[in-house]
Amino acid sequence: MFQPSRQQVLRLYKHLIRYGNHLKLTDQNYFLGRVRHEFRDNRALTNPVEIEFSFKRGETLLKKGRIL
Repeated sequence: MFQPSRQQVLRLYKHLIRYGNHLKLTDQNYFLGRVRHEFRDNRALTNPVEIEFSFKRGETLLKKGRIL
């Protein structure tokens, strides 16, 4: 089971915010608000499976360029 470190999570957040700032065909405010909301909601997760799922979901968004 993969448990991302705090540094990895913060790096993912930073990359998602940068990605959102460069969007042209999507509403930037919606995307950035959604990213912030998801990170805020998932801040209190303690279940390793849920943490891993959320982290991989963010990584997939960066790789594929679409919201899941």
